[in-house]
Amino acid sequence: MLADHQFDIETVEKLETLFGQPAQASLAKELDHIDEYYRQWIAASPFLALATVGPDGLDCSPRGDPRGFVDVVDAHTVILPERRGNNRIDSLRNLISDPRVAMLFLIPGLGETLRINGRARISTDPVLLARYAMDGKQPRVVLVIKVETIFFQCSRAVARAGLWDSSRHVGRSSLPTPGQILERVSQSAIDGAAYDAALPERVKTTLY
Repeated sequence: MLADHQFDIETVEKLETLFGQPAQASLAKELDHIDEYYRQWIAASPFLALATVGPDGLDCSPRGDPRGFVDVVDAHTVILPERRGNNRIDSLRNLISDPRVAMLFLIPGLGETLRINGRARISTDPVLLARYAMDGKQPRVVLVIKVETIFFQCSRAVARAGLWDSSRHVGRSSLPTPGQILERVSQSAIDGAAYDAALPERVKTTLY
């Protein structure tokens, strides 16, 4: 059942009337630069979601590496190595036309998350590529991101989800596999069983 459009909220004033004003702490936590405490949070994170926007729409994709993979260069700049992926490069395509990015950092075991909004440029600077090599393999590009806002998000969403509670984790066998999905959406053009059989080794050998 779809929501009746007569109940849609289409003005900021109606939103603020419904939700009320944010608490002082909700506003005070936002900075236009990376302070020492936020620097420590970035250094502890092995995973983030990167959101971008382009002429063909929006994209949000995962980024992960050992803890501290996002390098804080100074109070206004971070560098994100672009690791090997599926070569769709949706995020990078978007950044060509619109440099705006949003990042949501997760820290395993921590309820709070960290949000950064800013603007990115795509760099092939050989010094940077060499600096962020892993297992002897350089990233093809790095993202140099100028931070515009940074703040932590409270733990309610993670707590409600039970994200770090292993008793609530989903068993892999309870869901369709990547191969099964590919075989179905490709109308059997892709052999799902063969894809799944090759996947573990492919992931292992193409991380970097």
